[in-house]
Amino acid sequence: MSLKTMAIVRITAACLGASLLTAAPLWAGEKTDLLYMKNGDRLTCEIKTLSAGGLNVSVDYVDGTISINWLAIDSLSSKHLFIVKLEDGSVYAGKLVIASLEPGGPAKLKISSGPGSFVLINKDDIVTLGETSDNFWGRFAVSISSGFIFTKANNSAQYNLSSSITYPRPRWSASLLFNSALSTASGIESSTRNQLDLSAYHLLPPKNWFYSAGASLLQSTEQGIDIRSGIGGGLGRYLTNTEHFSLSFGGGLGWQNTQYNQSVVAEAPEDILALLVNGDMRLVKFKRTKLTVTFSALPALSDPGRFFFNTNADLFFKLFSNFTLNFSFYGNWDTRPPPTFSGSDYGFTSGIGWTFGNQWTAR
Repeated sequence: MSLKTMAIVRITAACLGASLLTAAPLWAGEKTDLLYMKNGDRLTCEIKTLSAGGLNVSVDYVDGTISINWLAIDSLSSKHLFIVKLEDGSVYAGKLVIASLEPGGPAKLKISSGPGSFVLINKDDIVTLGETSDNFWGRFAVSISSGFIFTKANNSAQYNLSSSITYPRPRWSASLLFNSALSTASGIESSTRNQLDLSAYHLLPPKNWFYSAGASLLQSTEQGIDIRSGIGGGLGRYLTNTEHFSLSFGGGLGWQNTQYNQSVVAEAPEDILALLVNGDMRLVKFKRTKLTVTFSALPALSDPGRFFFNTNADLFFKLFSNFTLNFSFYGNWDTRPPPTFSGSDYGFTSGIGWTFGNQWTAR
């Protein structure tokens, strides 16, 4: 592994280690929130997130979290801070208070951001909500997934690590993602792939529009890439954004520099200016299943006819508490790589994942 790749791994490990500490304030929140069910039951708990029609809460007498059907809840109240996103793209932050209900009318919730300052919304218009914090260090969300396979017959080993750190706010968020895969076997050269992505986005006043920017680093022995760095940004829009399904597309400009492994074939570093088209799809099923697919396509402007494409897909199955079974696909393609270098690198991975901290994200 090159020194640059080792530096990437060390930086990411340091960020993940710091997040273990920064997310801790949300682990043991006070369980003073109240849920009032349509059948007359009342539950004292700590509200975590609303996703895919399920309200995730924790209670003193249950290990981990439980998911409650959002349609079965009549009203709720909490003194904690929440970020709430509506189906029309509106986002609010504040405390949730029980609102007076009109006979025969829709259930409503009051979001209070301070004395005398509140907004009244229909309960059924809420797509997602999640607990946040006044404390900077208590707002982080962290996800870690890893898998390992070893076979004695040919002394082969495979490992993968996937991790993310997200800092969400009502109208913007920033994320750091790291993916690593290693494959070794007797008699063949080891294969490694490491990818680090930093991204941020901000909602615009027109609902469902946003602007985003990002930077990335990639190392791939399969493609002979020692290090590929890139930056890009542009505008995007949600085509749909409901509690179960969201789809967004964006476009802008991107630049990347690629330094190839000189031990394979001497090749000068490349600088590419390109158009940037990206997309994000998320599909969530109540309680158990989540699918996310992201892609970016870069038609080169400085090298007409050349085309780059990158994608990542993740399928999550909830096992128990905050643990998941994950299946992932990664891939990147170059239609015109230098001679003798591969134009593609892709693969499947699986592993066990763990999430903790503030699990609401603006997207």
